[in-house]
Amino acid sequence: MQISQQTVVAIDYTLTDDQGTVLDTSEGREPLYFLQGVGQIVSGLEEALEGKTAGEQFSVAIPPEKGYGLRNDSLIQQVPRDRFPAEADIEKGMQFRASSPEGPMMVTVTDVSLDFVMVDGNHPLAGQILNFAVDIIEVREATATELDHGHVHGPDDEHHH
Repeated sequence: MQISQQTVVAIDYTLTDDQGTVLDTSEGREPLYFLQGVGQIVSGLEEALEGKTAGEQFSVAIPPEKGYGLRNDSLIQQVPRDRFPAEADIEKGMQFRASSPEGPMMVTVTDVSLDFVMVDGNHPLAGQILNFAVDIIEVREATATELDHGHVHGPDDEHHH
């Protein structure tokens, strides 16, 4: 069966950056299950999977536009240190939820000084080429429930994300 809109796909994958550093992998874990065509994975990977079948292996390099987007410098902000609780131990690399006009977003602390905290609202992988090595494990029709809920129900009906 070919991968198409509304099929359930299970893949094993390894994601590396252009330096060959592994950013994410399903190795040693369950395969990643998702519903094709509803935006649960980056659009470039959905496009690359379209039409393929279980058992196929392939590699694809996805440009930022079809991955986590280009970096947007307006998402980098300098926040007065006193906006944070005094006892909070703010460190570079910490991530937390912040509210923005567009709703809640994840921000990463990029720098901390006595008076200011620099936060970056870009996805950590924004602006990067995503190199996926993919092994397609399973392709099946989505059940009515899965289509209704817009996500996959695992073999034991627990949610897999």
